[in-house]
Amino acid sequence: MNARTLTDKGRGTAEQAADSKAMDAAARWGFVARGAIYLLVGVLALRVAFGDGGGSGSGSGSGEGGQQADRGGALAEIAEKPMGAVLLWALGAGLVGMALWRLSEALFGAAGPDGHKAGKRLLSAGRAVFYGFTAYSVLAFAAGDEGSGSGSSDQESRDITARALELPGGRWIVGVAGAAIAAAGLWIGVRAVLRKYHKHLKLAEMSRPVRRFVDVTGVGGGTARGALFAAAGVFVVLAAVAYEPDRAKGVDDTLRSFTETSAGPWLLALVAVGLMLFGLFSWAMARWRRV
Repeated sequence: MNARTLTDKGRGTAEQAADSKAMDAAARWGFVARGAIYLLVGVLALRVAFGDGGGSGSGSGSGEGGQQADRGGALAEIAEKPMGAVLLWALGAGLVGMALWRLSEALFGAAGPDGHKAGKRLLSAGRAVFYGFTAYSVLAFAAGDEGSGSGSSDQESRDITARALELPGGRWIVGVAGAAIAAAGLWIGVRAVLRKYHKHLKLAEMSRPVRRFVDVTGVGGGTARGALFAAAGVFVVLAAVAYEPDRAKGVDDTLRSFTETSAGPWLLALVAVGLMLFGLFSWAMARWRRV
């Protein structure tokens, strides 16, 4: 058996693993884990909107006197519940499954007619890195490293921005990164409104009420998620323009900034409900998405 035959056999085995029932289960558990985190972040943001989440405004970070309305706050909330440690490990395992599934898409292509295109595979690779990092932070927190998973997203954002600004051409690097985040937010929102997620769903197996539920949660949740990303990107651009890393905001401060608009806390409440809808949408994807 020559080297080429061995290589082809190895590639075929890897592709079979990517299409296996285990990978299917890993992807679906990943959607469940993602949904739980977004649902909790939405609940925490709703508390902030109605005055039960601590401080507000730029630089409040963890919202002294309350929890962070971000992934760290969600993990801390879970840890306080009965069986919280078990739930944290389950969430971390789900996110590992999501990362592995996205990695398999990057290596072997995603489901669908255009799943093997270079752009799709590159996007899957980026998602694999993101979910891998998120899974690591959740598992580290579950293992007792509280500074890993529950650290303030606001402080992390400011620290990363400050280090980037110190690099040669740092202002441009930060500005381009912020613009890319804002553009990604707009892309997420527009795709949600256009219901682009339909092509990934088993529509023929869904009843009319289920489709309606998925569309309400998908459009509402995707729009809110896109708005959050877009706003965070704008703050990063402002940090680059002003050369002030403190202007960059994480999820918590970005959400709190919505209360500073003319709509006051009601805009934050609307975004918070949207994030909760995205959590429910993720659970629907766990059931109805083609993997």
